[in-house]
Amino acid sequence: MNQFDVIIIGGGAAGFFAAINIAEMHPHLNVAILEKAKEGLQKVKISGGGRCNVTHAEFIPKELINNYPRGKKELLGPFHQFMTGDTIEWFENRGVELKIEEDGRMFPITNSSQTIIDCFLNEAKKHNVKLVYSSGVQSIEKSGDLWQLNTSTGDFKTKKLVVATGSSVKMWKVLEQLNHTIIQPVPSLFTFNVKDKRIHGIPGVVAQDVDVKVLNTSLKSQGPLLITHVGFSAPAILKLSAFGAVELAKMDYKFRIEINFIKQSFNTCLENLKGLKKDMAKKTVFKFAQFDIPRRLWQRLILASQIGENTTWADINKSQLEGLATQLTQAVFHVDGKSTFKEEFVTAGGIDLKEVNFKTFESKLHKNLYFAGEVLNVDAITGGFNFQNAWTGAYIVAKNIKSS
Repeated sequence: MNQFDVIIIGGGAAGFFAAINIAEMHPHLNVAILEKAKEGLQKVKISGGGRCNVTHAEFIPKELINNYPRGKKELLGPFHQFMTGDTIEWFENRGVELKIEEDGRMFPITNSSQTIIDCFLNEAKKHNVKLVYSSGVQSIEKSGDLWQLNTSTGDFKTKKLVVATGSSVKMWKVLEQLNHTIIQPVPSLFTFNVKDKRIHGIPGVVAQDVDVKVLNTSLKSQGPLLITHVGFSAPAILKLSAFGAVELAKMDYKFRIEINFIKQSFNTCLENLKGLKKDMAKKTVFKFAQFDIPRRLWQRLILASQIGENTTWADINKSQLEGLATQLTQAVFHVDGKSTFKEEFVTAGGIDLKEVNFKTFESKLHKNLYFAGEVLNVDAITGGFNFQNAWTGAYIVAKNIKSS
């Protein structure tokens, strides 16, 4: 039987970060990672389009927590212990320099996730972390002061157990056997499927700053909106999908959204359109986009307002003006389904946060059982925030695993 002082289940971002920091802080402990796949860090590899969005350049804990639909309250204390600046320093101390992009996302300057993977593998080797691949955990039992794990590669024993298995339904079922409550998982961070002639055939068009709300709910968002082959994406939509994950799942992903493309009220927009009618009387409405709206989108909204391609501003009647104001400020679209955002599948759900001590990330039900990353009912919007949760939780686990 294989016995270790600390075993981490899960060879992803949180698992490796926990193992490396435990081994470094407590060098006399023997530490192992059990990973069910043939290799670890698969999600790290594909994240950020293969560049690895390590964290986000938000350095104030009270602001950072606003990016977590689930876990906001619980993460405030932990972020005061290990924050974005600590993440940057941790990687730089190990030869990995990060850069900040315009939108605040942070990547290795190499633009390659392999840089992060190599760093983790080198650190794990340097600190004698044992990596056991193709080892799926089937059950966990308490045997005296030890945890006993039954796996596909045999039995393991450990004094301290860290679970960092991400959104693994199988592991959640194992943890239910230990009386932990699992909040049922639903997808988060997804794009909206929309079939509508106003956006058909113009994928790639971006409206830079819009307001979006889900009708008959309190869900709303703002930011860039991307028209795709199947509907809508980009931060305005992804934020809605994250904060509305549970509510939208209950609707079976069939609902209506209202988009304000120009962030003006209907009445303000109507007055501005009347001004354009006067100032641009001889110009063709269809040809010249207004309000910084992309030309192809502007043209679709003009046609949807029953305005012809050759109509001049002088020829627009009252009902057409009102129709255009509606399209610009209150455009309603029917959403029918969702699609995964790139390869970044994130779920809302996991271990009930009430059962975890967020000063240590230790289970309140079992001594010497710790959790890190998305195995908890914590998730974030896109932009490096899910990784920051993984780094913070894993680091605090490492700090609080005592050498005894």
